[in-house]
Amino acid sequence: MRTGAFGALTKKHQEQLMSLAREVSFAIDERIFNEGAKADRFWIIHTGTVALDVHVPGRRAAVIETLGAGELLGWSWLVPPHHWHLGAQATSPVRAYEFDAAAVSELCGKDPELRQELLAYVAAVIAGRLRSARVRLLDLYAPYGAGEVP
Repeated sequence: MRTGAFGALTKKHQEQLMSLAREVSFAIDERIFNEGAKADRFWIIHTGTVALDVHVPGRRAAVIETLGAGELLGWSWLVPPHHWHLGAQATSPVRAYEFDAAAVSELCGKDPELRQELLAYVAAVIAGRLRSARVRLLDLYAPYGAGEVP
């Protein structure tokens, strides 16, 4: 079973996507994107860690999840209106592969099988992040003894 970045994609489709990648780096504490800003790219983390956070009125942003090597950073580029649903900040020096959303969308338009595989992969990532957000927010704000997440 393939795991990690694009693990659900065939080798051919992984290679097609990686042909669009460019290597980038982020310094520790560098803000990668802010909740609500335009989402026009995504990354696969090669090394380092990134904290995903959500704005909480009257409080500091709540860290929902920390991502590491091999993980997808950013899915909001795929869902209209293409604005980030969370924020992201490097918690260590990060090296990543960056993908331009328009170029990936164009490639998917030419290859329906790639599009289907990518959508299934991103949907699984979204489901996992949603569960993490729910658990983390309950940890932070639910009354003690409120129970476990089903």
